Amino acid sequence: MLLQLHPICPNLQPYVKLICTMECSEGEGMKHVHVLPDACVELFISYTEVPVAIINQELYKNSIVNSRMNAPTAVQMRKGAGCIAICFHPGMAFPFFSMSMGVLTNHSIALNNIWGKAITEIEEKLASADDNETRIAIIQKYLLQRLQQHTKQDYALTSCLKLIQQKPEINLTALHQMTGYSQRHLARKFDQYLGLSPKEYLKVNRFIASLEHLKNYPQLSLTHIAYQSGYFDQAHFIRDYKTYAGYTPREITRSQHILY
Repeated sequence: MLLQLHPICPNLQPYVKLICTMECSEGEGMKHVHVLPDACVELFISYTEVPVAIINQELYKNSIVNSRMNAPTAVQMRKGAGCIAICFHPGMAFPFFSMSMGVLTNHSIALNNIWGKAITEIEEKLASADDNETRIAIIQKYLLQRLQQHTKQDYALTSCLKLIQQKPEINLTALHQMTGYSQRHLARKFDQYLGLSPKEYLKVNRFIASLEHLKNYPQLSLTHIAYQSGYFDQAHFIRDYKTYAGYTPREITRSQHILY
């Protein structure tokens, strides 16, 4: 599998976490990987005739939108497949879809069911492009066009999401105080922008924070990682790994087929 990261244009940087090209050569076998939840919405936009991938045992022949909010995904890349992968920051995909993210939660959906014939035209342009830099320019131009159609941004919620990532130990009471939203209104906003309730997002964000500590500081004890990630005790820490990953922390670090 050849992965190549590409620069994100300034106007998309508040929304897009990364853009990369993914190419699986004809000589490579189909790889089975277990991808852990990251609370992000991702696009996989195809530029080859080969089906993009098998996700949770279902074959996707063309471009898809994938949402790994709080459940792992089984992915099998196909020989000869090539696509552009776009990962949005948590809560930042909504302006490009103009639909509640709750519809996408933990699903993979054909992108033409959402963007219609526009994605077919984009796929054709990408297939005929001479290089990946041209392909990246084409897709970023289209994303900017969709962004211009979105006129309203909830800055209170955006600040709220940033604070959660900075302080994974934060609680619901602090979120209500920060945004000034009632419990019901905040729940509606989270479903609209993230596809999760505030309580569920706080839980999965702690799990994601712990994965970062596990990856970056493998020498630390699990107890230390748990507390650094906002957990009150190791029991909740281990329970979340069983829920969100299906593996223990040590099994994740030793495995070759788990991506996080």
